[in-house]
Amino acid sequence: MEIINVGLIGFGTIGTGVARVLRENNQLITQRLGAKLELKKIADLDITTDRGISLPEGVLTTDVNEVLDNPEIDLVIELIGGYEPARTFISRALKAGKHVVTANKALLAKHGDELFQLAEVSGVDLYYEASVGGGIPIIKVIRESLTANRITAISGILNGTCNYILTQMTDGGLEYDDVLAEAQKLGYAEADPTFDVEGIDTAHKLAILAAMAFGTPINFEGVYVEGIANIQPVDIEFAREFGYKIKLLAIAKENQGKIEARVHPTMIPEHHMLAKIDGVFNAIYINADMLGPSLYYGQGAGMLPTASAVVADLIDIARNILGKSHHRLPFLAYQSPDSSNTSYQSIDAISCNYYLRFTTKDQPGVLSKVSGILGDSNISIASVIQKGRNDAGGTVAIVMQTHCAGERDLKYALDKIDALDIIDAQTVVIRMETDL
Repeated sequence: MEIINVGLIGFGTIGTGVARVLRENNQLITQRLGAKLELKKIADLDITTDRGISLPEGVLTTDVNEVLDNPEIDLVIELIGGYEPARTFISRALKAGKHVVTANKALLAKHGDELFQLAEVSGVDLYYEASVGGGIPIIKVIRESLTANRITAISGILNGTCNYILTQMTDGGLEYDDVLAEAQKLGYAEADPTFDVEGIDTAHKLAILAAMAFGTPINFEGVYVEGIANIQPVDIEFAREFGYKIKLLAIAKENQGKIEARVHPTMIPEHHMLAKIDGVFNAIYINADMLGPSLYYGQGAGMLPTASAVVADLIDIARNILGKSHHRLPFLAYQSPDSSNTSYQSIDAISCNYYLRFTTKDQPGVLSKVSGILGDSNISIASVIQKGRNDAGGTVAIVMQTHCAGERDLKYALDKIDALDIIDAQTVVIRMETDL
């Protein structure tokens, strides 16, 4: 039976998971593949910490060159994350004629096009299923299952940390800081949660999905990003009164050659399937012209779910090796991503419904002044909630839901409103998606 040798760079949580999957499901994988995947070398700076897995003597090394320069290794897995040295390691592997599997969404969002071009020139494959959605096979769905479809929109909950925090705030009425601290204790949030809570991790993933969906080069800089740190329980409660839930949503839409790609807290109707995705789970909702809407749901992170996706890529590439083929599938779903006819829009160019919460002095005429400025800026009000006086400060909350309006018009109006002497705090704005 043919043996395909694998080298692993990075023996952290996911790397340990990959080793477990390859050992514990070895017989199953061999039966399905018709060849044996052999974990030949694992390179990591720390090879003394007990990972709870038994490996043959000589597999572990602190020298990455034993993976990259080993002529017996056919396929390299990169699981160290970050930009460097991951970029250098992947480039070296590709140039050496080795196929590569990575889960590194940050690297692909920034340098994916460069690495895919290098893989093509080198005659090898570069697979990345685990970079988006953890164990959810969304890359395979877009690249293979929806090949006959024109995708018009993708919406997704792509970060389990943020989804956990917002779920706890919604269910328990808790403050953001308290839930974040709890998430860190439980291991759902990093000690430095910046990439997660500021939406950067989600934006990396959306940049990859948008390129695949719409046939463009990856454009991380074209993704608008806004995090969840300013969400307050009062806004979650008002959302409930309107019949909505707040989620950190990744949104990509294409219309007449223009692409919206944005990540921000979003109110979505509570009856929508995405509104029901709670805790650390992820989901991606796709609108396609032939299939219609479809939802892909599962664990978006974690040792074994992510390792499952990594090993699935290993098996796919191994099948290519056995069939003596490479580049059987285009790296980003299109044979030639086109940057000439498609541009990414600024956030100022979008239109949607909005939730607005004004903190105003409790005096006559406030509502008419606010609504007058909105009306003069072509913003139509769909509904209004006005709460009673705040005993501590003599202010009231006026909450509005608008009809579809332009972002540029809204910003112009709010600049005027927030400058009024009747306004006590900056207006809270949350975008609403009523037709996902």
